[in-house]
Amino acid sequence: MRARFLVPAVLALAGGIAVVPLAQGASAASSVTAGSVPPDQDPFYAAPANIDTYQPGQIVASRPSPISVSGVKATAAQISYRSNDSHNAAILAVTTIVVPGTTWTGKGARPVVSMQEPEDSVGLKCSPSYAYASGAGEPLDSLAALLGKGWAVAIPDFEGPKSVFLAGPEAGHAILDGIRAVKQFNTLGIGATNPWALTGYSGGAEATGWAAQLQPSYAPDVKLLGTAVGGLPADPTAVARSIDGGIFSGFEYAVSYSLAVEFPESGITGLLNDRGRADFADASKGLCLTDILSKYAFRKLSDDVTVADPLTVPSVAAVLKLDTLGATAPVSSNPIYDYHAIPDEIVPLAQDDALVKNWCKGGAVIQTHRDLFAEHALEAVVQQTDMVNFLAARFAGSKPTNNC
Repeated sequence: MRARFLVPAVLALAGGIAVVPLAQGASAASSVTAGSVPPDQDPFYAAPANIDTYQPGQIVASRPSPISVSGVKATAAQISYRSNDSHNAAILAVTTIVVPGTTWTGKGARPVVSMQEPEDSVGLKCSPSYAYASGAGEPLDSLAALLGKGWAVAIPDFEGPKSVFLAGPEAGHAILDGIRAVKQFNTLGIGATNPWALTGYSGGAEATGWAAQLQPSYAPDVKLLGTAVGGLPADPTAVARSIDGGIFSGFEYAVSYSLAVEFPESGITGLLNDRGRADFADASKGLCLTDILSKYAFRKLSDDVTVADPLTVPSVAAVLKLDTLGATAPVSSNPIYDYHAIPDEIVPLAQDDALVKNWCKGGAVIQTHRDLFAEHALEAVVQQTDMVNFLAARFAGSKPTNNC
């Protein structure tokens, strides 16, 4: 669901950038330079033995980070911090904070947007922090658009240390705790008083939705002024049934592996046949998006298990229900912009509409937009300007549109 790999000619950014050194005051976990070695070889990504004694969002370490964004002079840093997985067990998470080199001349403190990259992978080497620092990944054009407004941008590795894709509760925790960490970082001109908003598309939208939904209960101290989500896979069961056996079936394989890792109580591994065990063994080595899509295209989940329909197995269905957005609603003070292509060929519109309906019942304020002449990847491009404008209006204090 990561749009720039599906239509690289449209979404890829070109050109170089000037990168400014990190301001003094940031501490580092080791002498290893960000992006110089993969995360599994980098002690910066290793949780300290006493991680459970840290408070959620408490900083463990930080260091400068290189990053390239076309036409934007910026400073970047990586921050590691304590967060919680889907079972509220302590984990180490990492976020990258990027600040434009231009002076903020707007009203109040510089706004900050937590942008959830649609990583859609099952390997630490695919994490945004490493991809950007190493130069292995090109930033989404939405990053340039946000920085171009003079806003700072935080990019969390919300899949966590186990690289679990569409594990919603963990993703929401990592995003909210990442905001807490950046507020404490108090470097690069970003601190406790900066206003925050969220944005994400596709797999990044799912994580963003979970952060918005969990904020009232998990992080009431984190005030959000607005949230933009596009191409949102709110219901993993509906998405799996839509893409099973098709060209994008690799996504459901990545999610199946991830949910087996994050929720062992699902019993997924006990359903695997020989082929399924081999596929999971491959996934455990770490697969990024392009590998996932090419390796598992036109595959059916039933090919890898000993039952006819694994999604209906009670233990699996229970985890899928837990991992479906909509049980509670974001608070009305955090307005939502939900956009989706009507003919989306990967993430069905109906399940997103169902989420909007549930959130509206819970008192959320939601502006919806549906595009007839777009598909999944193109929708991210078509709606980029409207997404940025929605966030700008929230930072300006304008009254949001409510389609509920």
